[in-house]
This record gives sequence, structure tokens and C-alpha cells, in this order.
Amino acid sequence: MTECDLDSSVPDWVIEYPPVLQLFQELGIDYCCGGKSLESACREQNLDPQQVLARMRQLLDASREP
Repeated sequence: MTECDLDSSVPDWVIEYPPVLQLFQELGIDYCCGGKSLESACREQNLDPQQVLARMRQLLDASREP
């Protein structure tokens, strides 16, 4: 997988981008949810999927900095 988005499963995000695991734990997003999309998992937690995606991208950008 080269690009994860809201349609990507939560476990795929964790596999492709391990730094997001801590954020998922913080937000209560079940990362072992059997393949639910990120959007679905966010909505189950009453979270705005776009805001979560933005936070994830910030986290990933920061993890790439030296």
C-alpha cells in the first residue's frame, strides 16, 4: 500500500505507518477492529474523520523529520 486514506482499514494504517498506533490508542480507535475503515472507526468514537486524518498526517510528518 502506498497511500492510506479514510477508506483504508485501521489495521492497514497500523501496518503501513506504525507511529499512528499511539494516536489510535489515545483516541480509543480499535486498531484490531477486523478491517473497518478509518472513517467508520472514527464515527464509532464520535470523532471527525477528517480531523483524525489531519492529526495522523501531522504525526507522520513529524516522525519523518530528523
